[in-house]
Amino acid sequence: MLTSIRPDRDAVALAVSGLLGGLVLWWLGLHTQGGRSPLAPWVTLVPLTAMAGAVLLRRAAPRTALAAGTLALVADQFTWGSLATVLMFTDVMYAAVLYGPPAAARRLPVATLLITVASTIGFLAWFREPEALLIGLLVGLVSFVPALTGVSVRSHRAAADSARLAAAQTARLAEMDRTQAVAAERARMARELHDMVANHLSAVAIHSTAALSIDDPETSRSALKVIRENSVEGLAEMRRLIGLLRAGGEDEPPAAAPTLAALDTLIRQTNVNGASAGLVCTLEDDRGPEPPALPTPVELAAYRIAQESLTNALKHAAPGSVVVRLGRAGELLTVEVTSAYGERPGPTAPGSGAGIVGMRERVALLGGTFEAGAEQGGGDAKVWRVRAELPLDEREMRE
Repeated sequence: MLTSIRPDRDAVALAVSGLLGGLVLWWLGLHTQGGRSPLAPWVTLVPLTAMAGAVLLRRAAPRTALAAGTLALVADQFTWGSLATVLMFTDVMYAAVLYGPPAAARRLPVATLLITVASTIGFLAWFREPEALLIGLLVGLVSFVPALTGVSVRSHRAAADSARLAAAQTARLAEMDRTQAVAAERARMARELHDMVANHLSAVAIHSTAALSIDDPETSRSALKVIRENSVEGLAEMRRLIGLLRAGGEDEPPAAAPTLAALDTLIRQTNVNGASAGLVCTLEDDRGPEPPALPTPVELAAYRIAQESLTNALKHAAPGSVVVRLGRAGELLTVEVTSAYGERPGPTAPGSGAGIVGMRERVALLGGTFEAGAEQGGGDAKVWRVRAELPLDEREMRE
Protein backbone atom coordinates (compact mmCIF):
# COMPACT_ATOMS: atom_id res chain seq x y z
CA MET A 1 0.00 0.00 0.00
CA LEU A 2 1.51 3.32 -1.07
CA THR A 3 1.66 6.13 1.46
CA SER A 4 2.20 9.83 0.79
CA ILE A 5 5.64 11.24 1.63
CA ARG A 6 5.31 14.25 3.88
CA PRO A 7 8.44 16.20 4.88
CA ASP A 8 8.90 17.04 8.55
CA ARG A 9 9.29 20.55 9.91
CA ASP A 10 13.08 20.35 10.15
CA ALA A 11 13.35 19.34 6.51
CA VAL A 12 11.11 22.21 5.41
CA ALA A 13 13.11 24.69 7.48
CA LEU A 14 16.44 23.46 6.06
CA ALA A 15 15.17 23.43 2.49
CA VAL A 16 13.71 26.94 2.71
CA SER A 17 16.82 28.29 4.44
CA GLY A 18 19.13 26.71 1.86
CA LEU A 19 17.06 27.96 -1.07
CA LEU A 20 16.85 31.52 0.29
CA GLY A 21 20.58 31.51 1.06
CA GLY A 22 21.37 30.32 -2.46
CA LEU A 23 19.17 33.06 -3.94
CA VAL A 24 20.97 35.70 -1.90
CA LEU A 25 24.37 34.40 -3.03
CA TRP A 26 23.19 34.32 -6.67
CA TRP A 27 21.85 37.87 -6.37
CA LEU A 28 25.16 39.05 -4.92
CA GLY A 29 27.04 37.29 -7.73
CA LEU A 30 28.96 34.91 -5.46
CA HIS A 31 29.61 31.66 -7.32
CA THR A 32 31.92 28.71 -6.74
CA GLN A 33 32.86 28.30 -10.42
CA GLY A 34 33.31 31.96 -11.26
CA GLY A 35 32.68 32.67 -14.91
CA ARG A 36 34.19 29.48 -16.28
CA SER A 37 30.81 27.99 -17.24
CA PRO A 38 29.47 28.87 -20.71
CA LEU A 39 25.90 28.69 -19.36
CA ALA A 40 23.90 31.68 -18.20
CA PRO A 41 24.14 32.56 -14.49
CA TRP A 42 20.42 31.87 -13.89
CA VAL A 43 20.97 28.17 -14.74
CA THR A 44 22.68 27.88 -11.35
CA LEU A 45 19.24 28.16 -9.76
CA VAL A 46 18.10 24.86 -11.32
CA PRO A 47 20.37 22.50 -9.33
CA LEU A 48 19.88 24.77 -6.32
CA THR A 49 16.12 24.24 -6.46
CA ALA A 50 16.54 20.51 -7.10
CA MET A 51 18.83 20.23 -4.06
CA ALA A 52 16.27 22.04 -1.90
CA GLY A 53 13.67 19.51 -3.05
CA ALA A 54 16.04 16.67 -2.07
CA VAL A 55 16.39 18.19 1.39
CA LEU A 56 12.62 18.01 1.78
CA LEU A 57 12.91 14.20 1.43
CA ARG A 58 15.94 13.83 3.74
CA ARG A 59 14.01 11.90 6.40
CA ALA A 60 10.91 10.63 4.64
CA ALA A 61 12.84 9.06 1.72
CA PRO A 62 16.58 9.33 2.44
CA ARG A 63 17.75 7.11 -0.45
CA THR A 64 15.67 9.02 -2.98
CA ALA A 65 16.93 12.28 -1.53
CA LEU A 66 20.55 11.13 -1.84
CA ALA A 67 20.11 10.06 -5.46
CA ALA A 68 18.42 13.36 -6.39
CA GLY A 69 20.97 15.36 -4.41
CA THR A 70 23.91 13.62 -6.10
CA LEU A 71 22.51 14.42 -9.55
CA ALA A 72 21.91 18.03 -8.50
CA LEU A 73 25.49 18.34 -7.17
CA VAL A 74 26.96 16.95 -10.42
CA ALA A 75 24.79 19.33 -12.46
CA ASP A 76 25.91 22.24 -10.28
CA GLN A 77 29.53 21.65 -11.36
CA PHE A 78 28.61 22.56 -14.98
CA THR A 79 26.99 25.85 -13.95
CA TRP A 80 28.42 28.91 -12.24
CA GLY A 81 28.04 26.95 -9.00
CA SER A 82 26.43 27.76 -5.65
CA LEU A 83 27.87 27.23 -2.18
CA ALA A 84 24.33 26.69 -0.84
CA THR A 85 23.90 23.68 -3.15
CA VAL A 86 27.08 22.07 -1.82
CA LEU A 87 26.15 22.71 1.83
CA MET A 88 22.66 21.26 1.35
CA PHE A 89 24.22 18.13 -0.19
CA THR A 90 26.26 17.56 2.99
CA ASP A 91 23.00 17.52 4.95
CA VAL A 92 21.43 15.09 2.46
CA MET A 93 24.43 12.74 2.83
CA TYR A 94 24.28 12.99 6.63
CA ALA A 95 20.53 12.26 6.65
CA ALA A 96 20.93 9.29 4.28
CA VAL A 97 23.27 7.60 6.77
CA LEU A 98 21.29 8.61 9.86
CA TYR A 99 17.76 7.81 8.67
CA GLY A 100 18.44 5.28 5.92
CA PRO A 101 18.40 1.48 6.28
CA PRO A 102 21.23 -0.22 8.21
CA ALA A 103 22.82 -1.45 4.97
CA ALA A 104 23.12 2.12 3.70
CA ALA A 105 24.61 3.23 7.00
CA ARG A 106 27.32 0.59 6.60
CA ARG A 107 28.07 1.13 2.92
CA LEU A 108 27.91 4.90 2.45
CA PRO A 109 30.94 5.79 4.64
CA VAL A 110 33.03 3.18 2.85
CA ALA A 111 31.82 4.31 -0.57
CA THR A 112 32.48 8.00 0.13
CA LEU A 113 35.94 7.19 1.47
CA LEU A 114 36.78 5.31 -1.71
CA ILE A 115 35.41 8.18 -3.84
CA THR A 116 37.52 10.66 -1.86
CA VAL A 117 40.69 8.62 -2.31
CA ALA A 118 39.99 7.96 -6.00
CA SER A 119 39.23 11.61 -6.76
CA THR A 120 42.37 12.76 -4.97
CA ILE A 121 44.56 10.36 -6.92
CA GLY A 122 42.78 11.14 -10.19
CA PHE A 123 43.06 14.94 -9.93
CA LEU A 124 46.65 14.69 -8.74
CA ALA A 125 47.54 12.55 -11.76
CA TRP A 126 45.64 14.89 -14.10
CA PHE A 127 46.91 18.28 -12.90
CA ARG A 128 50.26 17.04 -11.57
CA GLU A 129 50.19 19.87 -9.03
CA PRO A 130 50.11 19.68 -5.20
CA GLU A 131 47.05 21.95 -5.24
CA ALA A 132 45.09 18.99 -6.62
CA LEU A 133 45.11 17.57 -3.11
CA LEU A 134 42.75 20.38 -2.13
CA ILE A 135 40.15 19.05 -4.54
CA GLY A 136 40.32 15.65 -2.88
CA LEU A 137 40.01 17.38 0.51
CA LEU A 138 36.88 19.21 -0.65
CA VAL A 139 35.35 15.96 -1.92
CA GLY A 140 35.99 14.36 1.48
CA LEU A 141 34.46 17.32 3.33
CA VAL A 142 31.35 17.20 1.17
CA SER A 143 30.80 13.41 1.19
CA PHE A 144 32.92 11.37 3.63
CA VAL A 145 32.80 13.67 6.66
CA PRO A 146 28.95 13.99 6.66
CA ALA A 147 28.64 10.21 6.23
CA LEU A 148 31.04 9.59 9.10
CA THR A 149 29.14 12.05 11.29
CA GLY A 150 25.88 10.29 10.48
CA VAL A 151 27.36 6.93 11.51
CA SER A 152 28.54 8.39 14.82
CA VAL A 153 25.16 9.97 15.62
CA ARG A 154 23.33 6.80 14.59
CA SER A 155 25.55 4.68 16.87
CA HIS A 156 24.93 6.99 19.81
CA ARG A 157 21.17 6.91 19.20
CA ALA A 158 21.20 3.11 18.98
CA ALA A 159 23.12 2.92 22.26
CA ALA A 160 20.65 5.31 23.90
CA ASP A 161 17.69 3.27 22.61
CA SER A 162 19.28 0.07 23.94
CA ALA A 163 19.84 1.71 27.32
CA ARG A 164 16.23 2.89 27.45
CA LEU A 165 15.00 -0.58 26.45
CA ALA A 166 17.17 -2.21 29.12
CA ALA A 167 15.88 0.26 31.70
CA ALA A 168 12.28 -0.44 30.70
CA GLN A 169 12.87 -4.20 30.87
CA THR A 170 14.50 -3.83 34.29
CA ALA A 171 11.53 -1.80 35.49
CA ARG A 172 9.10 -4.44 34.17
CA LEU A 173 11.07 -7.23 35.84
CA ALA A 174 11.12 -5.28 39.10
CA GLU A 175 7.36 -4.78 38.87
CA MET A 176 6.87 -8.50 38.17
CA ASP A 177 9.06 -9.38 41.16
CA ARG A 178 7.09 -6.97 43.34
CA THR A 179 3.78 -8.43 42.15
CA GLN A 180 4.98 -11.98 42.77
CA ALA A 181 6.29 -11.01 46.21
CA VAL A 182 2.94 -9.43 47.11
CA ALA A 183 1.07 -12.52 45.87
CA ALA A 184 3.38 -14.83 47.84
CA GLU A 185 2.96 -12.73 50.98
CA ARG A 186 -0.82 -12.74 50.58
CA ALA A 187 -0.78 -16.54 50.19
CA ARG A 188 1.38 -16.87 53.31
CA MET A 189 -0.94 -14.57 55.27
CA ALA A 190 -3.96 -16.55 54.06
CA ARG A 191 -2.38 -19.83 55.24
CA GLU A 192 -1.50 -18.36 58.63
CA LEU A 193 -4.99 -16.90 59.10
CA HIS A 194 -6.66 -20.14 58.09
CA ASP A 195 -4.47 -22.32 60.31
CA MET A 196 -4.73 -20.02 63.33
CA VAL A 197 -8.47 -19.39 63.32
CA ALA A 198 -10.06 -22.39 61.59
CA ASN A 199 -9.61 -24.69 64.61
CA HIS A 200 -11.37 -22.33 66.98
CA LEU A 201 -14.16 -21.41 64.59
CA SER A 202 -14.81 -25.07 63.78
CA ALA A 203 -15.23 -25.83 67.48
CA VAL A 204 -17.55 -22.84 67.85
CA ALA A 205 -19.67 -23.98 64.91
CA ILE A 206 -19.94 -27.61 66.12
CA HIS A 207 -20.77 -26.78 69.73
CA SER A 208 -23.22 -24.02 68.85
CA THR A 209 -25.03 -26.49 66.57
CA ALA A 210 -25.09 -29.03 69.39
CA ALA A 211 -26.43 -26.46 71.86
CA LEU A 212 -29.22 -25.55 69.45
CA SER A 213 -30.15 -29.13 68.57
CA ILE A 214 -30.04 -30.71 72.06
CA ASP A 215 -32.58 -29.42 74.56
CA ASP A 216 -30.49 -30.03 77.68
CA PRO A 217 -29.39 -27.18 79.99
CA GLU A 218 -26.22 -28.99 81.09
CA THR A 219 -25.22 -29.77 77.52
CA SER A 220 -25.92 -26.20 76.45
CA ARG A 221 -23.87 -24.83 79.37
CA SER A 222 -20.93 -27.08 78.50
CA ALA A 223 -21.17 -26.13 74.80
CA LEU A 224 -21.31 -22.43 75.64
CA LYS A 225 -18.23 -22.81 77.82
CA VAL A 226 -16.30 -24.39 74.95
CA ILE A 227 -17.62 -21.72 72.58
CA ARG A 228 -16.40 -18.95 74.88
CA GLU A 229 -12.93 -20.51 75.29
CA ASN A 230 -12.47 -20.94 71.56
CA SER A 231 -13.80 -17.46 70.82
CA VAL A 232 -11.33 -15.89 73.26
CA GLU A 233 -8.43 -17.91 71.90
CA GLY A 234 -9.44 -17.19 68.32
CA LEU A 235 -9.56 -13.45 69.05
CA ALA A 236 -6.13 -13.65 70.65
CA GLU A 237 -4.75 -15.39 67.56
CA MET A 238 -6.35 -12.74 65.34
CA ARG A 239 -4.83 -9.93 67.42
CA ARG A 240 -1.43 -11.60 67.19
CA LEU A 241 -1.67 -11.82 63.42
CA ILE A 242 -2.86 -8.22 63.12
CA GLY A 243 0.05 -7.17 65.31
CA LEU A 244 2.45 -8.82 62.88
CA LEU A 245 0.87 -6.97 59.96
CA ARG A 246 0.78 -3.56 61.62
CA ALA A 247 3.22 -0.95 60.38
CA GLY A 248 5.23 0.91 62.98
CA GLY A 249 4.95 -1.73 65.66
CA GLU A 250 8.62 -1.47 66.55
CA ASP A 251 7.96 -0.99 70.26
CA GLU A 252 6.05 -4.27 70.51
CA PRO A 253 7.97 -7.53 70.90
CA PRO A 254 7.51 -9.92 67.95
CA ALA A 255 5.05 -12.74 68.52
CA ALA A 256 6.74 -16.11 68.91
CA ALA A 257 5.94 -18.70 66.27
CA PRO A 258 4.33 -21.88 67.63
CA THR A 259 6.58 -24.93 67.95
CA LEU A 260 6.09 -28.66 68.37
CA ALA A 261 6.46 -28.19 72.13
CA ALA A 262 2.98 -26.65 72.09
CA LEU A 263 1.37 -29.78 70.60
CA ASP A 264 0.39 -31.07 74.05
CA THR A 265 -1.75 -27.99 74.58
CA LEU A 266 -3.24 -28.36 71.12
CA ILE A 267 -4.07 -32.05 71.81
CA ARG A 268 -5.82 -31.18 75.09
CA GLN A 269 -7.81 -28.43 73.40
CA THR A 270 -8.86 -30.79 70.60
CA ASN A 271 -10.01 -33.39 73.15
CA VAL A 272 -12.21 -30.78 74.81
CA ASN A 273 -13.61 -29.55 71.51
CA GLY A 274 -14.17 -33.04 70.09
CA ALA A 275 -15.61 -34.72 73.18
CA SER A 276 -19.18 -34.25 71.98
CA ALA A 277 -18.27 -35.86 68.63
CA GLY A 278 -16.67 -38.91 70.29
CA LEU A 279 -13.08 -38.00 69.32
CA VAL A 280 -10.10 -39.02 71.48
CA CYS A 281 -6.85 -37.39 70.42
CA THR A 282 -3.39 -38.67 71.41
CA LEU A 283 0.19 -37.70 70.63
CA GLU A 284 2.96 -40.19 69.80
CA ASP A 285 6.39 -38.59 69.66
CA ASP A 286 8.99 -41.11 68.46
CA ARG A 287 11.86 -38.62 68.40
CA GLY A 288 13.06 -39.46 71.90
CA PRO A 289 12.74 -37.95 75.37
CA GLU A 290 14.71 -34.81 74.50
CA PRO A 291 14.34 -34.17 70.78
CA PRO A 292 16.78 -31.63 69.30
CA ALA A 293 15.54 -28.21 68.27
CA LEU A 294 14.58 -27.78 64.63
CA PRO A 295 14.86 -24.84 62.22
CA THR A 296 12.04 -22.36 62.80
CA PRO A 297 10.38 -22.85 59.37
CA VAL A 298 10.24 -26.62 59.94
CA GLU A 299 8.84 -26.23 63.47
CA LEU A 300 6.13 -23.83 62.27
CA ALA A 301 5.19 -25.98 59.26
CA ALA A 302 5.00 -29.18 61.35
CA TYR A 303 2.84 -27.47 63.99
CA ARG A 304 0.49 -25.98 61.40
CA ILE A 305 0.12 -29.32 59.61
CA ALA A 306 -0.81 -31.04 62.88
CA GLN A 307 -3.16 -28.18 63.78
CA GLU A 308 -4.95 -28.23 60.43
CA SER A 309 -5.22 -32.03 60.48
CA LEU A 310 -6.84 -31.88 63.92
CA THR A 311 -9.19 -29.17 62.69
CA ASN A 312 -10.24 -31.38 59.78
CA ALA A 313 -10.76 -34.30 62.17
CA LEU A 314 -12.89 -32.07 64.37
CA LYS A 315 -15.00 -31.16 61.34
CA HIS A 316 -15.33 -34.49 59.53
CA ALA A 317 -13.88 -37.48 61.42
CA ALA A 318 -16.06 -40.35 62.60
CA PRO A 319 -16.07 -41.14 66.34
CA GLY A 320 -12.85 -42.82 67.38
CA SER A 321 -9.21 -42.10 67.99
CA VAL A 322 -7.17 -39.35 66.38
CA VAL A 323 -3.43 -40.00 66.54
CA VAL A 324 -0.68 -37.46 65.89
CA ARG A 325 2.71 -39.10 65.28
CA LEU A 326 6.06 -37.35 65.09
CA GLY A 327 9.20 -39.11 63.89
CA ARG A 328 12.63 -38.38 62.57
CA ALA A 329 14.65 -40.51 60.18
CA GLY A 330 17.99 -39.00 59.27
CA GLU A 331 17.35 -35.63 57.67
CA LEU A 332 13.56 -36.01 57.52
CA LEU A 333 10.95 -34.97 60.05
CA THR A 334 7.74 -36.96 59.68
CA VAL A 335 4.34 -35.64 60.74
CA GLU A 336 1.46 -38.10 60.46
CA VAL A 337 -2.14 -37.70 61.63
CA THR A 338 -4.73 -40.49 61.36
CA SER A 339 -8.43 -40.38 62.22
CA ALA A 340 -11.46 -42.60 61.72
CA TYR A 341 -13.05 -42.22 58.30
CA GLY A 342 -16.77 -42.68 57.73
CA GLU A 343 -20.21 -41.34 58.55
CA ARG A 344 -20.45 -39.38 61.74
CA PRO A 345 -23.52 -38.66 63.86
CA GLY A 346 -24.26 -35.23 65.21
CA PRO A 347 -23.31 -31.80 63.88
CA THR A 348 -20.49 -31.22 61.42
CA ALA A 349 -18.79 -28.06 60.19
CA PRO A 350 -18.53 -27.21 56.50
CA GLY A 351 -15.11 -27.23 54.84
CA SER A 352 -13.70 -25.26 51.93
CA GLY A 353 -10.81 -27.55 51.00
CA ALA A 354 -8.30 -24.77 51.66
CA GLY A 355 -6.73 -26.69 54.53
CA ILE A 356 -5.31 -29.48 52.35
CA VAL A 357 -4.10 -26.90 49.83
CA GLY A 358 -2.41 -24.87 52.56
CA MET A 359 -0.65 -27.92 54.03
CA ARG A 360 0.55 -28.99 50.60
CA GLU A 361 1.90 -25.49 49.92
CA ARG A 362 3.75 -25.38 53.25
CA VAL A 363 5.45 -28.70 52.54
CA ALA A 364 6.29 -27.69 48.96
CA LEU A 365 7.96 -24.48 50.16
CA LEU A 366 10.33 -26.59 52.29
CA GLY A 367 10.96 -29.12 49.51
CA GLY A 368 9.19 -32.00 51.26
CA THR A 369 6.50 -34.50 50.30
CA PHE A 370 2.85 -34.54 51.30
CA GLU A 371 0.08 -37.14 51.11
CA ALA A 372 -3.53 -37.04 52.27
CA GLY A 373 -6.39 -39.44 51.68
CA ALA A 374 -8.49 -42.36 52.90
CA GLU A 375 -6.80 -45.74 53.49
CA GLN A 376 -7.87 -49.18 54.64
CA GLY A 377 -7.24 -49.60 58.36
CA GLY A 378 -7.54 -52.66 60.59
CA GLY A 379 -10.44 -54.93 59.62
CA ASP A 380 -13.13 -53.22 57.60
CA ALA A 381 -12.50 -49.78 59.08
CA LYS A 382 -11.05 -46.96 57.05
CA VAL A 383 -8.82 -44.17 58.26
CA TRP A 384 -8.00 -40.75 56.92
CA ARG A 385 -4.25 -40.28 56.87
CA VAL A 386 -2.23 -37.08 56.48
CA ARG A 387 1.52 -37.60 56.14
CA ALA A 388 4.19 -34.95 55.56
CA GLU A 389 7.95 -35.42 55.29
CA LEU A 390 9.93 -32.23 55.91
CA PRO A 391 13.66 -32.11 55.06
CA LEU A 392 16.10 -30.78 57.68
CA ASP A 393 19.28 -28.83 56.97
CA GLU A 394 21.91 -29.67 59.58
CA ARG A 395 23.71 -26.40 58.94
CA GLU A 396 20.67 -24.53 60.25
CA MET A 397 20.19 -26.73 63.33
CA ARG A 398 20.77 -25.05 66.65
CA GLU A 399 23.25 -26.65 69.01
